[in-house]
Amino acid sequence: MDAVDGLAPARARLLAAGSVCVLTGSGISVESGLPTFRGAGGLWRTHRVEELASPEGFARDPRLVWTWYDERRAVHDRAKPNAGHLALAKLERRVADFTLATQNVDSLHLRAGSQNVLELHGHLREARCDRCGARRPLEGPFPLDEIEHACGGRFRPDIVWFGEGLPAALWSAAIEAVARADVVIAVGTSGVVQPAASLFTHLVGSQTFTIEVNPETSALSPHADIVLYGTAASVLPRLVETERGKDG
Repeated sequence: MDAVDGLAPARARLLAAGSVCVLTGSGISVESGLPTFRGAGGLWRTHRVEELASPEGFARDPRLVWTWYDERRAVHDRAKPNAGHLALAKLERRVADFTLATQNVDSLHLRAGSQNVLELHGHLREARCDRCGARRPLEGPFPLDEIEHACGGRFRPDIVWFGEGLPAALWSAAIEAVARADVVIAVGTSGVVQPAASLFTHLVGSQTFTIEVNPETSALSPHADIVLYGTAASVLPRLVETERGKDG
């Protein structure tokens, strides 16, 4: 069904929910001017993923990795939350038990006003030492001559790279939020990145109502009770509308 056809029943379930968990992927930030992860351009055109987003790539060429992440962070800083991000922040203020688990590292949910955000794949607000865990804020390009830390380790982006596990505490919190939720909404994610996709496909409670918001069919679509086809910025503001009669 298209977004308009599905909005009324989806909104009704959302209005009745006391616990909501939202899962977001890079698609929600496209309308903020950020490309999806694999469409990031720049260094992606001449370097393989593993050279830029893995412990092995960082060990091999930390200056290259930091150059790319500095470019990404600068793009993130220029971006602004769109109507989809703002709608989720509005929804959080209305729901007693609300959790937002995101695969994004752009901080746009926080900038939109969301509070209970689980950044499953990390963020670009800090660097951390890969040996002792020391942290330092990222307020501009990371000084490439300061990658080496006094402890003998190296400062790296605070990102979960390919081949690394998700932070245990965040992952446990996400599992618990999904299990107790009355409604789970997946927004702008392809559903192919694990283990995050399993939150929607295998870890939801048996009575949980599932909604997907996406411009096109994804790997999550067969697991959704309702799929609302459209962009996050166009669908989410209407989905969180509190007037039951709107859009049919």
